[in-house]
Amino acid sequence: MVLWHLEILVNMNNTIIIAEAGVNHNGDINLAKQLIDKAGAAGVDYVKFQMFKADKVVSKNANKADYQKQTTGNNESQLDMVKQLELSESDYSELQLYASQNKVNIFSTAFDLDSIDTVNKYKPEVIKIPSGEITNLPYLEKLCNIDYKPWIYLSTGMCTLSEIETAIGVLRSNGQNKITVLHCNTEYPTPMVDVNLRAMQTIGTAFDVEVGYSDHTLGIEVPIAAVALGARVIEKHFTLDRNMEGPDHAASLEQDEFKALVSGIREIEEAMGDGLERTISQGEMINRENLAKSLVASQDIVKGTVIEPQHLSVLSPGQGLSAQNYEKLLGRIVQRDMLEEEYFYTSDLRDTRVEPKSYKFNRPWGVPVRYHDFVEYNSKISPDVFEFHLSYLDLDLNIEEFLTGKYECGFVVHAPELFSGSRLMDLASPDEEYRQYSVRETQRVVDITRSLKKYFPLVERPMIVANIGGFTMDEPLPSEQLPEYYERFSLSLAALDLDGVELIPQTMAPFPWHFGGQRYQNLFVHAEECVHWCEKLNLRMCFDISHSKLMCNHFKHDFYNFAKLIAPITGHLHLGDASGVNGEGLQIGDGDIDFDRLARILQHECPQASFIPEIWQGHKNGGEGFWIALNKLDGII
Repeated sequence: MVLWHLEILVNMNNTIIIAEAGVNHNGDINLAKQLIDKAGAAGVDYVKFQMFKADKVVSKNANKADYQKQTTGNNESQLDMVKQLELSESDYSELQLYASQNKVNIFSTAFDLDSIDTVNKYKPEVIKIPSGEITNLPYLEKLCNIDYKPWIYLSTGMCTLSEIETAIGVLRSNGQNKITVLHCNTEYPTPMVDVNLRAMQTIGTAFDVEVGYSDHTLGIEVPIAAVALGARVIEKHFTLDRNMEGPDHAASLEQDEFKALVSGIREIEEAMGDGLERTISQGEMINRENLAKSLVASQDIVKGTVIEPQHLSVLSPGQGLSAQNYEKLLGRIVQRDMLEEEYFYTSDLRDTRVEPKSYKFNRPWGVPVRYHDFVEYNSKISPDVFEFHLSYLDLDLNIEEFLTGKYECGFVVHAPELFSGSRLMDLASPDEEYRQYSVRETQRVVDITRSLKKYFPLVERPMIVANIGGFTMDEPLPSEQLPEYYERFSLSLAALDLDGVELIPQTMAPFPWHFGGQRYQNLFVHAEECVHWCEKLNLRMCFDISHSKLMCNHFKHDFYNFAKLIAPITGHLHLGDASGVNGEGLQIGDGDIDFDRLARILQHECPQASFIPEIWQGHKNGGEGFWIALNKLDGII
């Protein structure tokens, strides 16, 4: 006997999506196997069949339902029709084994007492009670008295609230408390006017149960709406071809439609959020920088001045202290000389400013700079490295206007992610013209990096941090397509003159923000791929801590195991905190990362790798965000 245990707990945070194969196999086990394959490929959580003995559930005198007459004709009785759709116990056993081998979860609805015994042999974690059995008290009592307590999906088609209440009462009085009630209308197809989705919420409130929705409407809109209203389980009929002969095909979805349903539900789940707090998303933070308003100096202000209304103006953009802090700022003493229209910052609400100090780290350290920041930062600190973050505009600047003489420290270059014309660097693009363009622009970065070496004589082979591309707009790439993208990247590497420099890809989040919005990132995301392709292409990585934590949060991977795999191939580190799947570049301690635990891994696996704090808007107010981060990391990293 094959014991098939559904992995229902794996998906507890998501809506359970069931492809109801039902009787759409038309009694043919080979069709049933195709249904398993195609539903699994559509991304469903479970495929469900129907187990019954026709003569135990249908009277020989029973007429067909109207929808059955329309789809199968009038020449046979309902019993004759149903007999042709039976799955034998041996058939069901074969399907269980087939599904297990193909890593697809299946379970079944039992329509009669004998079928309860059959289904019970496999000890599924879920058993569905069909709508027609909700008033069948002997059926309910037998189901409650099997030798374990599965999760019950209770379908409510053709039932009143009082009948639902009675059925739930029977289940609960017999010790069955794991119940999801599925709102349902059994018309095939169900007219929109008869759906009454809000009744699902009424059921949940009235009986204090988890609710779901078993759908028989045409299309995918209603089940997606049900998820937005709180459905934790969605069931929808699935067919290989709606034009096949049989009672349920016409009201079922085909594979592409079911895939769209799954995608729509998952998108709605993301859109629903947790509802706990109204926060500013990463994308809105970018917009806020450009569109919101800030408190600024209305005139030049001398350090030590007590702030009065005439010293303040409110202007766009929103790169400084929010105007809501107007009253809080009045009466405070200015801690620095300020120019007209210079921003006030959160630190201006404190009595002291955060300034750089002498730091102690176990590895080379530095800060990110732009050319125009370098002189100021170099006068304040003596880091081991400076990381020059280049924009595409910087590629045309005269370096001699910013750098003079020799500097007794190292440097790293961060290649632009965006080139002129809002074109992202993509050294793995399937568009050959675009890939060649990216190669040419990257070569400019390489040449500039080599030219910087004369200012930093201690550096023999400077690192260039790059996001090498591999973007898609609509959905992530299938895993089987990834090798060809990495191979195109290898062609780009071969085309670059990298003499005297080292190109290091950075680890990436699965959907990072760039100008123009989010994209799916497909390369150098997962640890095993990073290790494999770095070994194959003789590369080291820039381990971007924040990016990788977002990835691990999204895919539910262990971040610290990820760090153990990536650290041995790491040449440089970007340190910033992260939260959820979008909270990138947070201040150290404001996110989910345990830096003490991470530091122990890094010290063991990559003790020589340099680092910079990479904090969102850390450069503001004279680099205040970087100094705060370095203070927090002092003595840890």
